Amino acid sequence: MADYANLLLTREGPVARLTLNRPDRRNALTHAMMIELEDAFGRVRDDADCRILVLRGAGGHFCAGGDLDAMADMPPKPANGAEDPLVPAYRQFGNALLALNELPQATISVVEGSAVGAGFGMACCSDAVILHDSARFGVPEPKVGFIPSQILPFLARRIGEGALRDLAVTGRVIDGDEAFRLGIGRYRCSTTADISRTLRGLLDDILKMEPRAVAVAKRLVLSTATSDDRAVLDDAARSIVDLLRRPEAAAGIKAFKTKTTPPWAKG
Repeated sequence: MADYANLLLTREGPVARLTLNRPDRRNALTHAMMIELEDAFGRVRDDADCRILVLRGAGGHFCAGGDLDAMADMPPKPANGAEDPLVPAYRQFGNALLALNELPQATISVVEGSAVGAGFGMACCSDAVILHDSARFGVPEPKVGFIPSQILPFLARRIGEGALRDLAVTGRVIDGDEAFRLGIGRYRCSTTADISRTLRGLLDDILKMEPRAVAVAKRLVLSTATSDDRAVLDDAARSIVDLLRRPEAAAGIKAFKTKTTPPWAKG
């Protein structure tokens, strides 16, 4: 689908696969990589033939946060009182996370090894997360004097304020068991073969869903975090009517009643 220096983005049929590809650095992010991620999420969003994005890291690690070497090599602060140029640079990763979080397609993260900082954030912006036993999550950045600024809203919504406050002030790195208990991921795997079987099952389940209905359901779920209940319910009422008036709903209802396969599930 696209050529990147630090990512691999491909699509086979309705499934796009995005691999973070800096295995020598455990897929730690540079600013250039953050820009590539935002572009890749935009390409997926605009691909009408894509129904699922699978996000993974190369080399046995998901993403070890920001690259400390790249972060330490910073330009001097402006002396004239102008805005620090690093502020929009770091804020840009928030835009990348928003793009991932708001994709109309279903998203699956496969987490092996390190998923701290930015990696933790991307997992929490995914619809489904597969946890390998090696998975490790945390926000250890305060140990070295800074914070994981752009991931915090997404972590708070996934694991709750209390759990996030604990991780933020202790710097603890949690294992797959605790990540499962906190709801970061709902699928546990011990081997690569387990991951493949679990991923295949998720892909099969999602591809049975009507794509527009999936996109609307995701949008409504996300809106509950920022809109009051009445606004969400008004939007949901209009949305179900719009969906029911589409030919896809008629075809889906007919397929259910006749125990046949709806057209979108035939691929």
